[in-house]
Amino acid sequence: MKNYIKTLFILLLLPFMAMAQKKDSIKVKEKLERPAFESATLIDNATNVLFNKNTLEIQMSHRFGLINAGENDLAGFWAPANIRIGLAYSITDRITLGYGTTKFDRLQDFNWKVALLNQTRSGKMPVSVTYYGNFTVDARTKDNFSHIQDRYSSFHQLIIAKRFNSKFSMQVAPSVSHYNIVENTMKNDMLAIAIGGRYKISPQTAFMADYSQPLTSFAMNNPKPGVSMGFEFSTSAHAFQLFLTNYTGIVQQKNYMFNKNDFMKGNFLIGFNITRVYNF
Repeated sequence: MKNYIKTLFILLLLPFMAMAQKKDSIKVKEKLERPAFESATLIDNATNVLFNKNTLEIQMSHRFGLINAGENDLAGFWAPANIRIGLAYSITDRITLGYGTTKFDRLQDFNWKVALLNQTRSGKMPVSVTYYGNFTVDARTKDNFSHIQDRYSSFHQLIIAKRFNSKFSMQVAPSVSHYNIVENTMKNDMLAIAIGGRYKISPQTAFMADYSQPLTSFAMNNPKPGVSMGFEFSTSAHAFQLFLTNYTGIVQQKNYMFNKNDFMKGNFLIGFNITRVYNF
């Protein structure tokens, strides 16, 4: 009788023992770190931020004229301004497709962003790596070009970002810009690297800085580095960035290849970016 009771007791325990063993064998899924930045843009460069699937982001970028352009320009507000309006849609959590139109040179850019690696809270993956690219068409009248291919340019950037803590984030972004046709003193491809960061000074306000250094040398008239700094005011659905910058092109390859404004000589302007996201 005692042996019978012992056997019955063991049989009753077997399912629970099996369940516990199965639970231990399942690997704990890594938790992803929160995005390093609030917005998909860090002043003049893209960030590693991708929104959830079926999210639409509306983008507006504005660059006033140079502050020191003339006595009658009211710090550039009355000077010719460059504007870009765009949108980006997340077709998955890791892929975003977008389109934008820019006032200067009537640039039409088709862009994409792909998350390659995501930073984890455990530190097993210490950084996030994202690929950003665009294909841009100059839509000015045909008398500005010899061939239709002369209108085309492209941009490719690898964004390596890290969220160090709840206040400070930083990214390093090497890139290559390509134009189908350029002046004889230039090269068709420009290698560059950008370094940017963001520091939160309150729950909804952060200081930002971004520096872009061209690496390829031309025979003459090398482009000037991009220097930008300002503040970001953000909520869960929108972000507003107000800053000083010496970049006017807005589209990345336009800035990297052709910027002639020297920030250190006072050639900078006031700009802002506004983004609003909608979840479907």
